[in-house]
Amino acid sequence: MGGGAAGAGLAGRLLGREENFLPAGPEDMEVEARRVVTLTLNGKRMSLEVESRETLLDVLRGRLRLTGAKRVCNRGECGSCTVLLDGKPVYSCLLLAVQADGREVVTIEGLAQGDKLHPLQQAFIDEDGYQCGFCTPGFILAAAALLQENPSPSLDDIKAGLGGNICRCGNYQKICASVGAAAKSKGRD
Repeated sequence: MGGGAAGAGLAGRLLGREENFLPAGPEDMEVEARRVVTLTLNGKRMSLEVESRETLLDVLRGRLRLTGAKRVCNRGECGSCTVLLDGKPVYSCLLLAVQADGREVVTIEGLAQGDKLHPLQQAFIDEDGYQCGFCTPGFILAAAALLQENPSPSLDDIKAGLGGNICRCGNYQKICASVGAAAKSKGRD
């Protein structure tokens, strides 16, 4: 670590730049600590003030009490925090809340239509596509995006579409069967 710091200090001199190329202190930096964002969350337009460092996951879970998106790895590797942003699956632990400004966010809580479960939610129940259930919301939202893009996916398509999600219980066969069953049920509707 010391070598990297020394190299960074020498880089300015070696490149013929000023030695003090960084601002002198915090007073010289423009930092926006809080900002109002407006987004459509689960079909409802809302505005809220967020800190510039807050992730979307922090806001959803901590401030809005939407706890379907789970904090597991907190580094974008497991998919348990997956939400839909403008219809595409994203890891909410890696997305700053300010990046959702002006966009549409769907969480697992917003997928059902009133008391009627989304076909994917129902298929996960019918096909036993969950075990502990912790990863299930992320899988369902990733699958919802997949089925929106490809209403009749093959097993390979399903595996690819869910490739960013991890089930620690190893229930992948039933998860894939659930997505396949939902695709078939949507085709009958």
